[in-house]
Amino acid sequence: MLVVTARRRPDGEDRGEQIQAAEREAARQRILAQAEAERIPAEETTRAVPDRRWRRGQQ
Repeated sequence: MLVVTARRRPDGEDRGEQIQAAEREAARQRILAQAEAERIPAEETTRAVPDRRWRRGQQ
């Protein structure tokens, strides 16, 4: 009887796993690049704008 087994790389990862890992990393890099491009600096989001509506009845 002939038994055929899949060859494994010495490091334990086969070619498919390496390709998937590379695709995951590429997707991660794309997401990080997009997030950085859409990022709003904190200085632009924390400016205080006076809101005196609550004083209308007190003046």
